[in-house]
Amino acid sequence: MIKKVVTILWIFIALIALACVVIFFSIAKGWIGYMPPVEDLENPNYKFATEVFSDDGKVLGTYSYSKENRVYVGYQDLSPHVINALIATEDVRFSEHSGIDAKALFRAVVKRGILMQKNAGGGSTITQQLSKQLYSPSADNVMERLFQKPIEWVIAVKLERYYTKEEILTMYLNKFDFLNNAVGIKTAAFTYFGCEPKDLKIEEAATLVGMCKNPSLYNPVRYNERSRGRRNVVLDQMRKAGYITEAERDSLQALPLKLKYNRVDHKEGMATYFREYLRGVLTAKKPDKSDYRGWQMQKYYEDSLDWINNPLYGWCEKNTKKDGSKYNLYTDGLKIYTTLDSRMQKYAEDAVTEHLKELQGYFFKEKKGAKKAPYTFRLTQEQVDEILGRAMRQSDRYRLMKKAGASDAEIKKAFDTPEEMSVFSWAGEKDTVMTPMDSIRYYKFFLRAGFMSMDPRSGYVKAYVGGPNYHYFQYDMAMVGRRQVGSTIKPFLYTLAMENGFSPCDEVRHVEYTLIDENGKPWTPRNANKKRLGEMVTVKWGLANSDNWITAYLMSKLNPYNLKRLIHTFGVRNREIVPSVSLCLGPCEISVGEMVSAYTAFPNKGIRVAPLFVTRIEDNDGNVLATFAPEMQEVISASSAYKMLVMLRAVVNEGTGGRVRRLGVAADMGGKTGTTNYNADGWFMGFTPSLVSGCWVGGEDRDIHFDTMLHGQGASMALPIWTKYMVKVLGDKTLGYDENEKFQLPEGFDPCKDNMEGDNSVEEPIEGLDELFN
Repeated sequence: MIKKVVTILWIFIALIALACVVIFFSIAKGWIGYMPPVEDLENPNYKFATEVFSDDGKVLGTYSYSKENRVYVGYQDLSPHVINALIATEDVRFSEHSGIDAKALFRAVVKRGILMQKNAGGGSTITQQLSKQLYSPSADNVMERLFQKPIEWVIAVKLERYYTKEEILTMYLNKFDFLNNAVGIKTAAFTYFGCEPKDLKIEEAATLVGMCKNPSLYNPVRYNERSRGRRNVVLDQMRKAGYITEAERDSLQALPLKLKYNRVDHKEGMATYFREYLRGVLTAKKPDKSDYRGWQMQKYYEDSLDWINNPLYGWCEKNTKKDGSKYNLYTDGLKIYTTLDSRMQKYAEDAVTEHLKELQGYFFKEKKGAKKAPYTFRLTQEQVDEILGRAMRQSDRYRLMKKAGASDAEIKKAFDTPEEMSVFSWAGEKDTVMTPMDSIRYYKFFLRAGFMSMDPRSGYVKAYVGGPNYHYFQYDMAMVGRRQVGSTIKPFLYTLAMENGFSPCDEVRHVEYTLIDENGKPWTPRNANKKRLGEMVTVKWGLANSDNWITAYLMSKLNPYNLKRLIHTFGVRNREIVPSVSLCLGPCEISVGEMVSAYTAFPNKGIRVAPLFVTRIEDNDGNVLATFAPEMQEVISASSAYKMLVMLRAVVNEGTGGRVRRLGVAADMGGKTGTTNYNADGWFMGFTPSLVSGCWVGGEDRDIHFDTMLHGQGASMALPIWTKYMVKVLGDKTLGYDENEKFQLPEGFDPCKDNMEGDNSVEEPIEGLDELFN
């Protein structure tokens, strides 16, 4: 009887063993469940975020899908503490098994499966966990998870066959999702501790490895003490495995859990406006006119030009990988090397923040108690209500409610019902209660800005700020938005005059001038400058003082159509510029980026340089996929450029830009202020021999502005941002900009004549040239 029972048991065991062999063989062949193809096992389909680098090697940010923000890091760049912590905690016999740890598996089956001990530990190896991450979808119940296990075992064995132990560890750490948009160990190290994986300390490595058990449960941002407890468990496991001593464990366990949390979000961090602009350029599709509305024909025109002429525009659409598919900015792990300098970018962002914060206080003070605020008193209440109503109809809340079928009455009630919300302030985000309609008006109060700085020789864009805070104000006023430029257009008119035989020394009577436009109507510009009324003044004096009468005189001697053509030659692409006599005072709309590029011609001997944003693009393995060079064009003669240089220096040294000197910039420079009607726009364009920068400040709408000149002119709104930036840049000796650098002119050059001996003549500093005008 006993013999019979033993025989039956052996048969039963044999049948179970045979069944296991058949099951695992079927799984391996793909007859049961899902078995990835061999090529997938040899080359897992990882999705890596694209990294954006500054010119000085700093990571500005990444492009990724929400769950794929991982950046690849090799084994050699991992801290040994991370490896030791992971092995000690998750798979202490990792180096001994071939994918399945039989001892750990048996322990888990007996203790957890039979004895129901929850703290008995798991039986999964690191390789099995990797196979789960790569190929197992989330299970809905325990039975589904049990069926997944055998498949993962088979995949784990195959992974051990195709990869070394180091490669498996690297794949696991690159794949794991550490929450808070930190996918992979490199992003996690930066997100939680602000460092590279190789620089993680023992306790920091233990914290991240502790999250591998359950990242939500041990999220150090939300549950600091719980995460610290888990970290200490990992440290104890490292002690048991012999990676640290007992004394080290005790001292490390006593440490508080300190984070250097960096939120990984495309709306946060440095150069947010630039990164968003670059994303749009790289992923642009070939323009199709049917996709543009009637009022977007200017954009269609620009996009069409860029598609043909700009190799960076639509790069992901125009270029393909080896398999013929197009590049995906969010998953292909590209490395984009930009021209931005992270130090200069920070100085620019700080300058914008510092000045706008101060200027906003003056704006609030001026508008306090005004019923139509933030709009000018010149509008009627009906006009204000119409503008705010239009803003409401353009909001996401309105569109969603309309799409859901809400009536106009229901929508109006919703917009007039107070609710809790967090809003922007220069003192930090604040919680408040207001109606959505009031929040629209509240945000209209804040002044906006656009700033760009570039090298006039290489075209490298060194700093790019599109607004005060991308999280709240996402419209880009550096390269996307256009506003009226006011007097900053005057150098183009004066350039046209120089090209047509004028010189800075020519004298004009300082009186009011009336011009007749094409329709036969008289046009007489107003002039704030009453100095030297009726006297003879030089053209140079006219530009230095931004005098409208001298400008009108030059316009009377020139052709507005030629002025429009010259403005386009300088790189301005707005086709809606009207060639009227009033064009000389800047009613046309131009972007900050276009203006900065245009002004590069003045310190660059008449050669305009287009902005260069990217120098090269590499794939995930470091292979160079594309390189980019600056686009240059000679727009005016060198002689005219030198004459303009003389006059634009005078703007700063003896004219409307003199505040630059009072605010601490002593460098040799030229510049031009600009203010449009009713102070709607404030501009300042300034340049040294090695850097051209421009700034615009104004309200979101043209009717939001200062009603007085005290704070409303370009010298008050925009010039201080330029000055703050330049003080920081020139003060940072690591950047290589020399405050003592001088503009160079050919030997013997006389701006009152045109006696140049050619571009090959010896150049000397421009010092002492002002004596020619005395």
